[in-house]
Amino acid sequence: MDKELILLEEKIDRLITLYRDTHAENIRLQRQLADVITANNQLTEKIQMAANRLQVLLSTLPES
Repeated sequence: MDKELILLEEKIDRLITLYRDTHAENIRLQRQLADVITANNQLTEKIQMAANRLQVLLSTLPES
């Protein structure tokens, strides 16, 4: 009986450790995702600004 309780306690300890590790990784990944989304939005804005500038430049070229 004592051996079974010890084994159960070890399994529970491993489960708790896995939960904590997974939770910490999840938080890290959420932060990383937020950073990537921010960077993506900034790049999208830069692309749009460049496209607008190109459009202005193209509109100033004489038509042949």
